[in-house]
Amino acid sequence: MSDEKSNSFGWFLAGLGLGALLGVLYAPKSGRETREDLANSAREGGEYLRQRSREAADQVNAYVERGKAQVSEYVDRGKDYLEKGKAQWNDLVNQGRQFINEKGERVSAAVEAGKQAYRSTTESSAETAH
Repeated sequence: MSDEKSNSFGWFLAGLGLGALLGVLYAPKSGRETREDLANSAREGGEYLRQRSREAADQVNAYVERGKAQVSEYVDRGKDYLEKGKAQWNDLVNQGRQFINEKGERVSAAVEAGKQAYRSTTESSAETAH
């Protein structure tokens, strides 16, 4: 059994060596070129991420500006509605005042007419009693 294990391990080492040899013989680039390619890819990936983050920031800024414009529009609409409401309220208050003044004048005239009628009645009663 011991021979079998050492024999298997030997074949493993032989396969490992053969694979390394074939890898070196058939490698499309040298180790230096491969490292440079990896470094270039890392730089390109970093630049890509910076570019995408700038684009995302620009897009977020555009959304913020659009949101500010909408809020400003809603605030302006609210102010318009408030002004219209104030104007309507003032109109109603003025109509109410005018109504009260008219009715007050009528009531005053009716009270004055009642006083005058009472005076005339009491004066004529006093004259007939004498």
